[in-house]
Amino acid sequence: MGIKWRNWALPVAAPAMLATGCVGTQGAPAEPTVAPSTSVARTVARVCAKPVAGPSQAPAGAVTIDPAVVGDLATKTRNSPPNSTFWLRPGQHRLEPDRYAQVIPKKGNRYLGASGAVLDGRRTNQYAFGGSAPDVTIRHLTVQGFVAPHNEGVVNHDSADGWVVEHSTIQHNSGAGLMAGARQRVRANCLRGNGQYGLNAYKTSGLVSDLVVEGNEIVGNNTHDWERRRPGCGCTGGVKFWAVNGADIRGNWVHDNRGAGLWADTNNNDFRIEDNVLEANDGAALIYEISYNAVIRRNTIRRNNWVEGRRYAERGDSFPLGTIYLSEAGGEPRIPARTNRIEIYRNVLENNWSGITLWENADRFCNSPANTSSGDCTLLVRDVRRCAQPAIATTPLLDDCRWKTQRVDIHGNRFVLDKSVVGCTVKCDRMAVLANYGTYPDWSPYQGERVAEAITHEQRNRWHDNVYLGPWKFVAHDPSRVLDFGQWQNAPYQQDAGSTLDLRAGD
Repeated sequence: MGIKWRNWALPVAAPAMLATGCVGTQGAPAEPTVAPSTSVARTVARVCAKPVAGPSQAPAGAVTIDPAVVGDLATKTRNSPPNSTFWLRPGQHRLEPDRYAQVIPKKGNRYLGASGAVLDGRRTNQYAFGGSAPDVTIRHLTVQGFVAPHNEGVVNHDSADGWVVEHSTIQHNSGAGLMAGARQRVRANCLRGNGQYGLNAYKTSGLVSDLVVEGNEIVGNNTHDWERRRPGCGCTGGVKFWAVNGADIRGNWVHDNRGAGLWADTNNNDFRIEDNVLEANDGAALIYEISYNAVIRRNTIRRNNWVEGRRYAERGDSFPLGTIYLSEAGGEPRIPARTNRIEIYRNVLENNWSGITLWENADRFCNSPANTSSGDCTLLVRDVRRCAQPAIATTPLLDDCRWKTQRVDIHGNRFVLDKSVVGCTVKCDRMAVLANYGTYPDWSPYQGERVAEAITHEQRNRWHDNVYLGPWKFVAHDPSRVLDFGQWQNAPYQQDAGSTLDLRAGD
């Protein structure tokens, strides 16, 4: 698992919201529009600054938890039947001083925090809530100071199904603040300053399905900077999704995370990512990697990718590092979903480091050593061992053993770039559809320009009816082919029919 931006040779391994106006750009309208006649205003979920207070008194029948009694929450959970409600008084609640001490809910339990109720791991306990019980609810509770190991989480540590986490603050923990199981609802929370992720949607066995992440503020996560500690791990950002089948990600404010804002990696399918504000993340606003079938619409995406984009440019890397980055990800009609494409439309992208990049690594496919999601295969071929010579050299395995960036439809978006705002002179101004020259392994049937030709001309990837403001350039086939707008629109590429470009608007 984990991303590689490009490999030219052997790889290295509905809550309360406050409306805000869009950030102005010199030479462009103060409030960007998706099309010349359509205005867009996005809202942000200011959850961290204005949390919703919990109940000031215990609900009828609730078990009261006393912060003065160490371990009171875990003990009373253990001694109460399923479907119990627990009310945590104001104050700092503690678990027993053992690294594995945690609350193990029973089916249907509800945990409600009064205003000022904090469950604090004191940098001693690894997990706050764990176990496999389904249908647990946590509301109005602050959870902080837990030290989950790398790739593990603090709340819903074991990715149990059917949990509802609402109006809570999960902050300043190691690992992920929150894990996700099937049918999970994550609404109106502040996921802030966690060591790895705000949310890690991952199960050790089986899929996470029917996930809703709505109206949360996801800010300042990956404080431990894992990509630097383990280069190439693909294990950083605001939210990471692994093998999620069916997700609605809407109305969130995802900002100022180290690394990507939202990152879907490895056999995700059927995503709707809509009405979010994604801004000021160090890396891409959104990465959709070796995954399928998604709708990405009506998002406001601004000032992302400045740190990682500038880092690439300063070291002379020619790869067009996109703010929306699709890596071996596309539409696949054979996999059931609410769409059979990846459709990116009616978004505003303003003053990011570059725009949308569609990428396909010719050397990355099932059973290849270049596949950083080692051991995984596409959703069309469950047994990775089938992807070997001689069968892989002919259809159907020739097609089905690789994740394809295909059937991507990019339309009705507004792309604004003012280089003086971004603080760049080169390499921050590109749209791209490209692949590398296939070289590896020596038995690969995808060597040479085969994949670059396919992603550029044959796989139904299409830009059209977009608005460009600023000095945009376009990359096709490989990084050496940098095109102006006319070349991009004309044969053989024939992209962006019906689109307009105003070079002066973003200067």
